Amino acid sequence: MGAWSYESFGNDDACDWVAQLEEQDDFSFVESALDAVINTGSDYLEAPEACAAIAAAEVVARSQGNVGTQDEISWNVDAWLQRVKVKPSASLIGKARQALDRIQTEPSELMELWDESDDSDAWRAALKALMARVGA
Repeated sequence: MGAWSYESFGNDDACDWVAQLEEQDDFSFVESALDAVINTGSDYLEAPEACAAIAAAEVVARSQGNVGTQDEISWNVDAWLQRVKVKPSASLIGKARQALDRIQTEPSELMELWDESDDSDAWRAALKALMARVGA
């Protein structure tokens, strides 16, 4: 995983996911990313899927007006949201929360990678803030 930040879009996998999001017209792609994480159950969760789900959860938060960090990638997401004009269902919000919980539950490659870094606390704080922005 090429990561330069603990923020939602601060890695190659999330940026690649956003590029694919821009080709979509609804939340089905977002939901698929969340489902991929949720459906791992207690199996090993690979980092690329976790990164995509974090980006998807960020889209859910932003679609409700709960904007986090602003950067070039987030501007692309915000532009996509303006174009498609969709709002998340309660079910999708629940899936975003569930996926974020799963990412922070063993076995999770992304969690392992961040736990080995000096920015582990910052990553966990960013996920906690994202969870709050996703809502209930």
